[in-house]
Amino acid sequence: MADIESQAKQLLARAGVDAVPVPVERVADYLGIKVEMSDLGEDCSGVLVREGDRAVIGVNWAHHSNRQRFTIAHEIGHFVLHEGETYVDKGFSVNFRDLESGSGKKREEIQANAFAAALLMPADMVKSAFKTHRFDLADDGDDLRALAEKFGVSAQAMAIRLKDVL
Repeated sequence: MADIESQAKQLLARAGVDAVPVPVERVADYLGIKVEMSDLGEDCSGVLVREGDRAVIGVNWAHHSNRQRFTIAHEIGHFVLHEGETYVDKGFSVNFRDLESGSGKKREEIQANAFAAALLMPADMVKSAFKTHRFDLADDGDDLRALAEKFGVSAQAMAIRLKDVL
């Protein structure tokens, strides 16, 4: 996973991103990926479609903005890390983010989730924010929610990231 952290950090540097919340759509644009909001149904958060040098990320418009940001980052992870495992029509490679993606069972999905976390919550920025923000364990999660809001992610995603980087 150290390589995934490094790749996400390098991408942020190349895209000129040095603050949070990470402008994930700007990162996608830097890579030449078009992001489109779509009605993808209940079970699908997003899809990455590639054809040659072109790519489009479809994001479920009905999901919370934090979920949409993570989905975009996850699909960017597939774009950077994988060539895609399903081919449809003439050379299209497709990666769907669905219920199985979130289950953490498939290697490619675990990697894309790790990339998304590293992209949206860069380890050095998370550590710095954690050190400068006093956490009160009796606050019923308010401190965690405030930190998550700063990064534009869910409290659950931030809790997992804190566990991973601290």
